[in-house]
Amino acid sequence: MSVQAHPRIHGRWQVFSAAPHRMLFLGGVTQIVLVMLLWAAELAGRAGGGWALPWNVPPFWAHTFLMVYGLFPFFIFGFLLTVYPRWMGGEAVRPARYIPVFVALAAGMALVYAGFFSTRYVLAAGAMLCLLGWATAYYTLFDVYRRAPQRGPHEAVLNAALAAGIAGQIVFLHGVLADQVRSIALARDIGLWLFLLPVLFTVSHRMIPFFSSTVLPNYTPVRPAWALSVLVAGALGHFAFEVAALVAWRFIFDLPMAAAALYLTWAWKLRRSFAVRLLAMLHVAFLWFGLGMALEAAQSLAWLITGQDVFGRAALHALGIGFVTGMLVAMASRVTLGHSGLPLAADRFTWWVFAGVNVVALLRIAAEFAGGAGGALNTLAALAWLVVLWPWVSRYAPIYLRPRADGKPG
Repeated sequence: MSVQAHPRIHGRWQVFSAAPHRMLFLGGVTQIVLVMLLWAAELAGRAGGGWALPWNVPPFWAHTFLMVYGLFPFFIFGFLLTVYPRWMGGEAVRPARYIPVFVALAAGMALVYAGFFSTRYVLAAGAMLCLLGWATAYYTLFDVYRRAPQRGPHEAVLNAALAAGIAGQIVFLHGVLADQVRSIALARDIGLWLFLLPVLFTVSHRMIPFFSSTVLPNYTPVRPAWALSVLVAGALGHFAFEVAALVAWRFIFDLPMAAAALYLTWAWKLRRSFAVRLLAMLHVAFLWFGLGMALEAAQSLAWLITGQDVFGRAALHALGIGFVTGMLVAMASRVTLGHSGLPLAADRFTWWVFAGVNVVALLRIAAEFAGGAGGALNTLAALAWLVVLWPWVSRYAPIYLRPRADGKPG
């Protein structure tokens, strides 16, 4: 390596490690492509019938870990390690605290992918490295919370949700090592209902009214405490009834959650948000939360009335793609633009990418009602994910490796 190369590499590393969102969002956008490339290959193999990936574990296990614990946490930690100190008036997180988080998560995921096709011990080693990254991030965030002069209910909910995510990963690890399918299913339910959804609806409850008030004239932020309480209690109740096999009675929790979420969509002025595309992306993504919970309630009632699973995984994918993935694209786009010195506006490209995510959600939901064509629609949804999001990744990933356009640090 030439002498001239050393300063250049050092300079690039300084830029890349200048802020937590740079490192972790780059890991996240990489996962957006890798996770769905793998799943699309699996679905295509099933549809074609001529070949299959050489899995070392059931594909369901891989899909559970990747979609719940392997993709979205990069974005969640990148976001929270950036905003936690700002929310609570604390000190910014130093690179020495967030670089190990990125290294552990990235190295852990590399081993996880290898473990899917080699041995469960390699998979377990990767999951443990990811768990180490989570624990490091959690300790760092909780330390900010503990020292902060201002604390609110949002941070308390987020702390609990992140702790639940750690517990879910431990349960997954047990499932891998003990070959327990029930542990894998439990890890999925913990990850969705106690970690992912609470993190996303809590961040939405705090940030969507704030973002709206900064760009819409005569806008009054609305953050009813009762709504957050209903959503938290509903998620806990849904999880408990899911684990207790009381699927037909989950509507007791799902209906209030749907009502609270749809009320917030109305109170936050969804229609007005379309005056600013970047803001509308956040509002539309949150609308999917209310719709997804309405589907969950309908599914539960169908079980109660007919004793049959009428909706399949429609509600799950309305939440997972429409809400979680849609909010990921909306929030990551906003944070990336805002923290890179670029104009804080969604251009036509970003707007159509977000619209494409909504189409992917609709395709995957439609697959549950398409009978014999469901497998083909499922595969089409996975391919559409790649067609829609790969260009978005190609546009945004280089930003994390470049200095801010306005010359400011970070």
